[in-house]
Amino acid sequence: MSRASKLTLLGTSLFAASTVAFVHFQQEAEKTAMHQGVVRDMEQQRIKQERQLDFDTQRALELQYKQEQSVHDAVAAADAAEAKAKGKGA
Repeated sequence: MSRASKLTLLGTSLFAASTVAFVHFQQEAEKTAMHQGVVRDMEQQRIKQERQLDFDTQRALELQYKQEQSVHDAVAAADAAEAKAKGKGA
């Protein structure tokens, strides 16, 4: 084999090996990036569920407090009516 043919064979072999290595590392990088997307989506879903749970808890507390407040308002109105009746009766 001549010197030129040996250099050509060496050059093409190095080019092919470097291309295979580049493609391999590129695929690994894409796989890692895709996996990070899945992890990020799962974290967002977990945060969304926590927020929904907090919202539901706050909604239940709001309804409970409104019921208690309406009872207190009814008691206050009854006390006011009773005081008014005593004021007229005296």
